[in-house]
Amino acid sequence: QVQLVESGGGLVQPGGSLRLSCAASGSIFNTGDMGWYRQGPGKQRELVAIIRGGGATNYGDSVKGRFTISRDAAKKMVYLQMNSLKPEDTAVYYCYARLLSRRWADYWGQGTQVTVSS
Repeated sequence: QVQLVESGGGLVQPGGSLRLSCAASGSIFNTGDMGWYRQGPGKQRELVAIIRGGGATNYGDSVKGRFTISRDAAKKMVYLQMNSLKPEDTAVYYCYARLLSRRWADYWGQGTQVTVSS
């Protein structure tokens, strides 16, 4: 069974940094796009960053210049380096991946809480 497991969330002060990691496991034959979405209190889920199978990246407007997404295809992992964190970055962050198992499908992690507060 394919699973995505996030780690690295927590409480950080404004201006601080965190690094999120997501590991894909199970019978995976190929990886496509991988990325991060977030859902803040009372808000809809939104794109944070995505890295395409070929390596191109896209970022949500609110995180450009502060967050960096990267991946290790061999380890089936995706990372999100978050710098200059703001209180409005507080949200549950979800890992996303398009993976080939029995067929190509979209998978989501359980989410990891990031809280930015003094």
